[in-house]
Amino acid sequence: MKKVTGIGGIFFKAKDTSAVNDWYKKNLGLDTTPYGVSFEWKDKETGNTGTTQWAPFADTTEYFEPSQKEFMINYRVENLELLVEELKKENVKILDEIQTYNYGKFVHILDLEDNKIQLWEPID
Repeated sequence: MKKVTGIGGIFFKAKDTSAVNDWYKKNLGLDTTPYGVSFEWKDKETGNTGTTQWAPFADTTEYFEPSQKEFMINYRVENLELLVEELKKENVKILDEIQTYNYGKFVHILDLEDNKIQLWEPID
C-alpha cells in the first residue's frame, strides 16, 4: 500500500500573519491570501492536478498542540482509513477521529518526537 503521496501543506507560526503574507508576496512573488497560498501542480503518474498549501498561523494558535513545535506538515495520503488502522497496529498516537470535508479526509497523529502531523486524503 502506498502511504504518503506528497506534501499537502506546510504550516508555521508567525507573530504577524498578515505581515508575513505581505513579505512573501512582495519579496518572493507568492500570490498570498489571508489563508496563505495554494501551489497547484500535476501528478506525473496520473496527470491529476493537486495542491500544496503554505500558510502562516498566529503564534498563539493551539492548533499544533500537543506538539511544542512552531510548524506542522500535512502529508497527502491514499486510503486514510486503511492507513490509520495500520498506524494503530504500530502503536502510533492518533490524536483524533477522521474528519471528512468536501475537499478530503483528515486526521492528526504524533511522530516519534511528538511532532503533530496532519494526514490528508484529498478528493482530487
